Amino acid sequence: MVAQHFAHVDTWVFDLDNTLYPPSADLFGQMDSRFSAYVMRLTGLDHANALTLCHAYWDSHGSTLVGLMEHHDVDPHDFLAHVHDIDISHLEPDPVLCHAIGTLQGRKIVYTNGSENHAKRVLAARGLTAQFDAVYGVEHADFKPKPTHDAFAHVFAKDGVDPKKGAMFEDEARNLAVPHALGMRTVHVHATPDTSDHIHHHTDDLAAFLSQLAR
Repeated sequence: MVAQHFAHVDTWVFDLDNTLYPPSADLFGQMDSRFSAYVMRLTGLDHANALTLCHAYWDSHGSTLVGLMEHHDVDPHDFLAHVHDIDISHLEPDPVLCHAIGTLQGRKIVYTNGSENHAKRVLAARGLTAQFDAVYGVEHADFKPKPTHDAFAHVFAKDGVDPKKGAMFEDEARNLAVPHALGMRTVHVHATPDTSDHIHHHTDDLAAFLSQLAR
């Protein structure tokens, strides 16, 4: 049974984007447009090249923001406020997921590479706010992004997480490597399974997976 692998868990850590709402909501489609608009204004590049630079920084630095901070002296608060100024009115409450999260015993937190404000807006739209004990954005990691070790170390220290008693749920497979190395149980939430050694479990239906863990 899946549940036996989580019997020791007292802290449940959830990513936000494309994890606590379906990828079909396409919030990143809106954010990509705002990423590129910001970079166009900052650098004078056209749309296509600005978007290419955004993705290049994501690949090389872990996030577009870090690349912009290092190479363009960007104010991270200004950047995050701009890119997260998106329409989320199409997000709907998910009572099934809400119930499934509510059955988990222990502390439940959200940790995202986005901003705390963005996370709280999304949680409210999904009807999940009351299920979480804390919400951490990239600002709580001193703007260091997942998948870096320092990012997890900052947030876990702030919350008092013991990784060996924790589980991490993420749509980005690379973001599970450090949690796995720290001793966490890792769950990849994605339509396509990833066979990397640092992934313990895979699901394309988070609510259904969590329903197996109630104790």
